[in-house]
Amino acid sequence: MIKSARSMAGLPWIAAMAFFMQALDATILNTALPAIALSLNRSPLAMQSAVISYTLTVAMLIPVSGWLADRFGTRKVFITAVSLFTLGSLACALSANLTMLVVFRIVQGVGGAMMMPVARLALLRAYPRSELLPVLNFVTMPGLVGPVLGPLLGGVLVTWATWHWIFLINIPMGILGIVYARKYMPDFTTPRRRFDVLGFILFGIGLVLLSSGIELFGEKIVATSLALAVTCGGILLLLLYIVHARRHPTPLIPLPMFKTRTFSVGILGNIASRLGTGSIPFLMPLMLQVGFGYSAILAGCMMAPTALGSILAKSTVTQVLRWFGYRKTLTGISVIIGVLVASFSLQTPAAGLAILLLPLFVLGMAMSTQFTAMNTITLADLNDSNASSGNSMLAVTQQLAISFGVAVSAAVLRFYENFDGTTVDHFHATFLTMGIVTVFSGLVFMLLKPGDGRHLISNREKRKKGA
Repeated sequence: MIKSARSMAGLPWIAAMAFFMQALDATILNTALPAIALSLNRSPLAMQSAVISYTLTVAMLIPVSGWLADRFGTRKVFITAVSLFTLGSLACALSANLTMLVVFRIVQGVGGAMMMPVARLALLRAYPRSELLPVLNFVTMPGLVGPVLGPLLGGVLVTWATWHWIFLINIPMGILGIVYARKYMPDFTTPRRRFDVLGFILFGIGLVLLSSGIELFGEKIVATSLALAVTCGGILLLLLYIVHARRHPTPLIPLPMFKTRTFSVGILGNIASRLGTGSIPFLMPLMLQVGFGYSAILAGCMMAPTALGSILAKSTVTQVLRWFGYRKTLTGISVIIGVLVASFSLQTPAAGLAILLLPLFVLGMAMSTQFTAMNTITLADLNDSNASSGNSMLAVTQQLAISFGVAVSAAVLRFYENFDGTTVDHFHATFLTMGIVTVFSGLVFMLLKPGDGRHLISNREKRKKGA
């Protein structure tokens, strides 16, 4: 019992560190790609393989993380994951050519696929559901800050140091994570169950093809027919997985958990709402540089108000949910985010950057509230038998939703480029479109009942009064 209490004390910090490392790594590399290409004597266009190799590895292996943690223990699997991510980062920094970089990015991806899902699974097992809101509230914050700081930090390191440091900064964080995990992370296991090999092949490859197909649509680097074929291939494999899971005694992702309404709504809401929020870190720096003519570092700095708003909102999320409940909060906040995204279509170079500060700050607060509420309600009603699979499914959804947000917004921007107008006009039309999509995503949360999630707050209030 003493060990459990001691372990739980540092567990949220470990999960927050894992979330930050993963979120930062997903965005910091993009800024440095031209510098890496120059160093390795390759075309910048060829460097996308260094990004895609990591993304696809993570998408494919996240579903396995839950089974591995159940089988071998959360502490062992987490330490292995952080070790692989850290060693992969060191090897990436030492890469002498693109092939080596891609191989070691895959090693990074193997570790990255397990880090955050296993850490969150440990939280799910260590804390009662009534404590989940404040814990996930704390853990989510670094994940919101990471994508915002990534482009800025990447620009700074490339400008004043070398591209190698975008990988080397992971090493001290990784070592610290390993030390803390050995000391504080509980080693939860569950009764052994057989690994669903066919389910992994169908689900994993289906996710890879679906993610790749949507990215191909956005990048326009292949024919539209090929991108459509890849996307349809992914959808077909996922449909085949559903058929397989209905017959398998212990499927990789059990289907009965989708009968839990809050879980299903949370998963669907994650996909729908993140199309808009996921587009901001991609569209805003691009519009400021390509459309307005600002420098990369200045464009990166403009995302700082969003990070600040995300951090400050953490102290108000619980109170907001107490006032309005999950249904009203998630529906209303989605509309607010959509309006804010659409408002960026009114920005012009002549207006100056100062006018962007307030809406970006408010957007950060709204996104922070939405993500915390959305993730908590998704996991709130899962029982211990399906917590591992549900957590893995949430991690997969988040990974894909972020990619979808970038890919869909890129495809919309390419679409508007076919029409007359300036580059700024095309960005304005894209922001307006993504804002409208985000407003309509709020309808998904209308499927929640007014009382859903109330036990997450009421139980906590009762304990406070009892204390």
